[in-house]
Amino acid sequence: MSGGLFAGSGLLQRLRSVPVAVADLRRTADEVPPALATGRLRITLTDDRVDGPVVVLEEDERRVRTPLRDLAEDMTDARVGSTPEELAAALTAWVHDRPVPDAVAAETGVAVLDWTDRTETAVGWRVVVRRGDRALPWTPSSGLDRRAVERVRIGAGERAGTVGGQLRVEGPVALWSHPEVPTLAAAVLAAPQLLLDRIAEAGLDLHDPHVVVTPHSPLACAGAPVAARLAGETGEACQRLPWRQVARLRWI
Repeated sequence: MSGGLFAGSGLLQRLRSVPVAVADLRRTADEVPPALATGRLRITLTDDRVDGPVVVLEEDERRVRTPLRDLAEDMTDARVGSTPEELAAALTAWVHDRPVPDAVAAETGVAVLDWTDRTETAVGWRVVVRRGDRALPWTPSSGLDRRAVERVRIGAGERAGTVGGQLRVEGPVALWSHPEVPTLAAAVLAAPQLLLDRIAEAGLDLHDPHVVVTPHSPLACAGAPVAARLAGETGEACQRLPWRQVARLRWI
């Protein structure tokens, strides 16, 4: 039999990934990464005898070395298109996703709430750095001492209160979101009284306020009974916290 389910225009063909060619990615890498380099970020493309073309990102103490063949495989798995524009966008996103240096975290880091581990059963404070429409987590380098880590975290907490956001009141619930980077919505909880004041100004009087935290999503604030119902009805992992408990959460 011919045609049918496995014909070229069938479901299997539509789902099949088109491999990203290393040669095409190499041509893109010759043009895109140099334009992304800064005074702090150095990007080089070299030819390795074993790995073939390799892109290297160096920023302060951070260094990423990745063969283009590995990047091509990852892009193929992610179903990235093979046009120059699509490859350029994917390569730009990869550069923006690089590790955050200690000095950058110290200068621009912001405290947000995130899951403490993959079980998504507890949240804690994490330092992130904004790059475009993403917030990248900071992990202290091995050479950074405890006092330096604490200074970075204190600075991130102080900056968090100035991040801003948008408040929307729907009945007994106040929703707080960030208009560009959803992860940054939780930054306001580093200065929780600011949010309570904004909610009160909007005309919502919360008794025994609780917050329902879903990392990388808007916050939901309500009185204890309503917050409990919200947390129970949501279809995704979340944490319901009494307002007084937020300040006692540990750093990740």
